[in-house]
Amino acid sequence: MGLLRQVFGPSKEEIWSQLSQELGADYEEGGFFKEGKVVLSHREWEITLDTYTVHTGKSTIIYTRMRAPYVNRDGFRFNIYRKNIFSGIGKLFGVKDIEVGDAFFDDEFIIQGEPEALVSRLLSNVEVRQLIQSQPDIHFQVKDDDGWFKSKFPEGVDELYFEVVGVIKDRERLKSLFDLFALVLDELCRFGSAYETDPNVILG
Repeated sequence: MGLLRQVFGPSKEEIWSQLSQELGADYEEGGFFKEGKVVLSHREWEITLDTYTVHTGKSTIIYTRMRAPYVNRDGFRFNIYRKNIFSGIGKLFGVKDIEVGDAFFDDEFIIQGEPEALVSRLLSNVEVRQLIQSQPDIHFQVKDDDGWFKSKFPEGVDELYFEVVGVIKDRERLKSLFDLFALVLDELCRFGSAYETDPNVILG
């Protein structure tokens, strides 16, 4: 184990456990049938960091993801990711790229969503933009909840969702992600797009 640590550095489990202690979050160890995860409570919401594996033929791809279910009051959606060589393909199929008026940010990222005015309002927050820019790789969006543990949340609950290929073991980067999620949830609540409500509570 000592040799492996010298070659590969600290394990994900070691780093994520330390991260949990620093954040005051819960760390749940993994096992044969589940991955370890970090769960941080922020107001009425839970922000969960974990990994998942996709098997495609002979290859295996590991993703790091972060999720936070919340009650989506008005169906707001956004999708933000760094530009790459394939970014222009979406425009060929009519996918609109929103610009928020920050030349550097607009040049670095593909920004999509609706209503467009609310996307622009969210990204008018300088700290939100800075936290997104601090991520060397990012796919950040609001999406339908994915049925955690094979059980769906009530209708009207969606997820604030992040994922990238690979295992993130940089504690500062992970702290920044938790900060981003907490800030965006707070902003959505302030705008009236999110209820400060436990998503496990069935909507009336």
